[in-house]
Amino acid sequence: MSVAPAATIAAAAPVNAAWRRPLPGTDLDWFDARAAVEALRPGAWTRMPYTARVHAENLVRRCDPVLLEACLLQLADGLSERDFPWYPARVVCHDILGQTALVDLAGLRDAIAARGGDPSQVNPVVPVQLIVDHSLAVECGGDDPAAFDKNRAIEDRRNEDRFHFIDWCRRAFRNVEVIPPGNGIMHQINLERMSPVVQVERDAGGGIAYPDTCVGTDSHTPHVDALGVIAVGVGGLEAESVMLGRASWMRLPEIVGVELTGRRRPGITATDLVLALTEFLRREKVVGAYLECFGDGVAGLTLGDRATIANMAPEYGATAALFGIDEQTLAYLRLTGRADDQVRLVETYAKAAGLWSGVGGTLDGVTYRRVLRFDIGAVERALAGPSNPHRRLPTAMLRERGIAAPWVDEPGRLPDGAVIIAAITSCTNTSNPRNVIAAGLLARSARRLGLVRKPWVKSSLAPGSRAVTLYLEEAGLLADLEALGFGVVAYACTSCNGMSGALDPAIEREIVERDLYATAVLSGNRNFDGRIHPRARQAFLASPPLVVAYALAGTIRFDIERDVLGVVDGREIRLQDLWPDDEEIDALVRRCVKPAQFRRVYDPMFAIAPAAADATEPLYDWRPRSTYIRRPPYWEGALAGARTLRGLRALAVLPDNITTDHLSPSNAIEVESAAGEYLARMGVPAEDFNSYATHRGDHLTAQRATFANPTLRNEMVRDASGEVIAGSLARLEPDGTVMRMWEAIETYLARRQPLIVIAGADYGQGSSRDWAAKGVRLAGVEAIVAEGFERIHRTNLIGMGVLPLEFLPGTTRRTLGIDGSERFDVLGTAAPRTVMTLVLHRRDGVRTEVPVRCRLDTAEELSIYQAGGVLQRFAQDFLATAVPPMTEAMT
Repeated sequence: MSVAPAATIAAAAPVNAAWRRPLPGTDLDWFDARAAVEALRPGAWTRMPYTARVHAENLVRRCDPVLLEACLLQLADGLSERDFPWYPARVVCHDILGQTALVDLAGLRDAIAARGGDPSQVNPVVPVQLIVDHSLAVECGGDDPAAFDKNRAIEDRRNEDRFHFIDWCRRAFRNVEVIPPGNGIMHQINLERMSPVVQVERDAGGGIAYPDTCVGTDSHTPHVDALGVIAVGVGGLEAESVMLGRASWMRLPEIVGVELTGRRRPGITATDLVLALTEFLRREKVVGAYLECFGDGVAGLTLGDRATIANMAPEYGATAALFGIDEQTLAYLRLTGRADDQVRLVETYAKAAGLWSGVGGTLDGVTYRRVLRFDIGAVERALAGPSNPHRRLPTAMLRERGIAAPWVDEPGRLPDGAVIIAAITSCTNTSNPRNVIAAGLLARSARRLGLVRKPWVKSSLAPGSRAVTLYLEEAGLLADLEALGFGVVAYACTSCNGMSGALDPAIEREIVERDLYATAVLSGNRNFDGRIHPRARQAFLASPPLVVAYALAGTIRFDIERDVLGVVDGREIRLQDLWPDDEEIDALVRRCVKPAQFRRVYDPMFAIAPAAADATEPLYDWRPRSTYIRRPPYWEGALAGARTLRGLRALAVLPDNITTDHLSPSNAIEVESAAGEYLARMGVPAEDFNSYATHRGDHLTAQRATFANPTLRNEMVRDASGEVIAGSLARLEPDGTVMRMWEAIETYLARRQPLIVIAGADYGQGSSRDWAAKGVRLAGVEAIVAEGFERIHRTNLIGMGVLPLEFLPGTTRRTLGIDGSERFDVLGTAAPRTVMTLVLHRRDGVRTEVPVRCRLDTAEELSIYQAGGVLQRFAQDFLATAVPPMTEAMT
């Protein structure tokens, strides 16, 4: 039995051997995409951007020869008229979406076994690297010397079911490598060690060198784009498709050149730069584009700076943000302990394959249809917020923007705008040694002056790599951070992923009783309302040294540039008195960040031999009382029924900028929530409810998170004055009764009522979580009509069999006067980019027909949608090649 139909899996050996050439100076071969393109379109290669060149190589090496010429011409001519296949070299996963993907595969094994097939043959075809980094909550803050050990113990206790399943996957599946908890963040490990930049595949002919590429189950997978590696974030469902050998079909995206000019002013961090770029690029509308950064400004950026910029790609909406391979790339590979042979191979291959960048990251002769220019020298110190990472807030304008303001400092009471969480977290910043060293130097200056953090601030340091701790110790700065409450609490995502842990009960009680406006400041990449902590009404992104400064200030009302942080011997101390000099930062980075530190961390981590796939039973023994891992309902409930697209009721009518945090929050589960009530009924104590994210392997818990964000604004629910009421609320139709969202979903499911969601622009922005799509499908939602979709969420919706439809320009829910009382039909045949008809049946009997665009963009997406979703597509393909059709189960 094969694991998938031959048509969906590329041959193990390359198929276009005519373009295979010896790679000079090595015993390897390579595929000469330049020659293949020039044979079809002379002179085209020089004009082609980096992205197109890497995809051309992938086609020459992997594409069906019948399709090769037509696909290469799309790249050579810069066209987006037809789909072409992309075969990523590997899949990287964090434990939340990676685990749910593997839960799905374990469920597929059950389905195969039930029909007489061999379940052990269901394995990832593409190498999968799963890093456990999303499960740890900061229950113990950085002022506790034992915080790391305590937090890890709590993580293990709460996640025993999950970790048991992940360990079974490590032993049961071939091609799955697991990095256990407590070792770092997926993206930082990918940057510092997992990506070889140039892959080597041994075969009968000796071996082939080719560019490393990957997809990852997190929107910040582009972090490693800084190394010249095309790496994009996908949803868990799309990752499953790649795991099982299916091509990721795509059309040539818009490739935008971003010319960076100038040099940073003194005191400006890479965080300030990326926040300014995020604002700029959002304004320039680069959603879905591949960006390629070049220009004289690139020469002044460290690899860590480049990674900070690439990491934030989803915040400005781009699919990728690439920097070319150059001397800086090689220096970073050496710094992080890569083998000398591998560094030489990267240089040799990049130069032979036309992927080597000159000074300023340029490829001579490349043309872009659109070039954006950004002056690094104009960047000023800034925060981002509240609520959105592209909402830049210069620190010099805190008073003018109404953030900094006078407040009453009452001893023993929390101030207005109290900073209750100050977290140095996220690979966005902790993969950049300059940023971390800067925070340590600011802490040293504050400590020497006797300044301390405010007692209500829960502070933490959660590096994305153990190497960070080693170079902080080498620089003598770790003790200074610990003295201000920034001891190491974990090597995991923590607060950036909403895992901030519990507050001191007295502080939480005061926030509730006084209805205080509390805030969080963190060096992460997301600050959506309600994400960081339920009691932090707003969150602000900041550089690591600014996070330390706000822990000293204690309130967001503080004018961080002008107000007094403390008085020492009659001298008023302000931020400028603590801020480190660039020369001091750079000197410490040169002296204290060493290859030996990275080898000490990573050599043992990757020396562990993979478990044998035959070392355990091929079927997982599902635990019936588990609230973390449960056999997925592939052919049950809403997923089993035919989608009629008729008589739909609105579950919600939503505004612009609905994020996946609104659709399926990841933070702590509250006792009074629908999920909390369910867990209590299952006998789980409240202190072990954990986060929504950790329960996504159990659909009975996870589906209760659908639209569970307390900041959700469903326009169907209004007060007597007509104002929209915030909360996880719905209005049951046609009854008109307002109730909690989950109760409405349960009622609709009991009635077998198909549903629709109506929304504004940028629907589904944020993290690439598949449960934002799974939850609505399990609720019975058949279609979503919006003004626009974020890329990853749109593909996840298709992967669950939900039809994404887009209003045509000039039409919105408001122009149509939709209030949610209507019934809806969708007419027409779904096909890529075709126009269908949305029919509104209003209460007064008026019938309105509205043209909408079908956002199934490729034939592959249509195939998945027609099957009912990616899981059904997999099952049908597997079973069709191995056992008789599942006529009953598949209907």
